Amino acid sequence: MDHHYTIGRLARAAGVPVSTVRYYERRGLVKPDARSDGNYRLYGEDSLRRLRFVRSAQAAGFTLLDIALLLRFRDGDVSPCAKVQRLISDRLESVSRQIEQLQQVDRMLRNWLKVCRRSERTGRCGVLDGLAADDA
Repeated sequence: MDHHYTIGRLARAAGVPVSTVRYYERRGLVKPDARSDGNYRLYGEDSLRRLRFVRSAQAAGFTLLDIALLLRFRDGDVSPCAKVQRLISDRLESVSRQIEQLQQVDRMLRNWLKVCRRSERTGRCGVLDGLAADDA
């Protein structure tokens, strides 16, 4: 017989709050296998695997819509490799753009720090003066 979890035990096993399990259930990402005699939701090992899958995919930056699609691919009997590759490729492009933007911010902040250090002796903040000039 499969091991069944109540919602609280499932949440603890997956390392998420009970409210997250309920939210994922409303979104169709996880569903109870059965109900107890007291009408409690009972979840099986597959639900725990699905929750862990969702958490891993979220950590990689996938949206819940993307994750729902990935789960449908995973659960289906058709080889979805091309579609999964496209989804991963799209996510990778998005991450690359974010990295590029963060690198630009990094360069800008480093330059501002240099300006601040140089203008420290004058009592005026070169960065603030420069920003004011950019507003004009």
